[in-house]
Amino acid sequence: MIKKYIITFLISMVPLIELRGAVPFGLSDKMGGALPVIPLYIVCILGNMIPVPIIFFFARKVLEWGKDKKVIGKFFTWCLTKGEKAGKKLESKAGKGLYWALFLFVGIPFPGTGAWTGTLATSFLDMDFKKSVLAIVCGVILAGVIMGLASAGLFGAMGKIFT
Repeated sequence: MIKKYIITFLISMVPLIELRGAVPFGLSDKMGGALPVIPLYIVCILGNMIPVPIIFFFARKVLEWGKDKKVIGKFFTWCLTKGEKAGKKLESKAGKGLYWALFLFVGIPFPGTGAWTGTLATSFLDMDFKKSVLAIVCGVILAGVIMGLASAGLFGAMGKIFT
């Protein structure tokens, strides 16, 4: 059981997968059955949030440094472009509700959204760290609830009821 918690924690730290992949894995029957919901969410949220301060304070600097390097340049440039686009899009659509938009951007589990991309966007926009982290952690919690419901089949059941 501890092994599954560790793997779930590590999955929640992986960019693009994050908590959105860790919750379904933790709820699956793989590796000894589903984990209890509350401890699973705590592990996933912690794992997803650990990279946030590192990304906020250092990722942009590392990406800028590496964009001209031979082996990693294309990937780093892609990351910079994605972060800049996400930041500008978020800022243009949100206006004064920038932190609410960040919350929804992180919380609604679409491909390319999440804590990693949201944090990178906040670093590009020079947003307040504390307010950004609060919006991101709330978004991560929302994404976890959505993924938990989806994993439990609630959305599929609702679709059958309303069709």
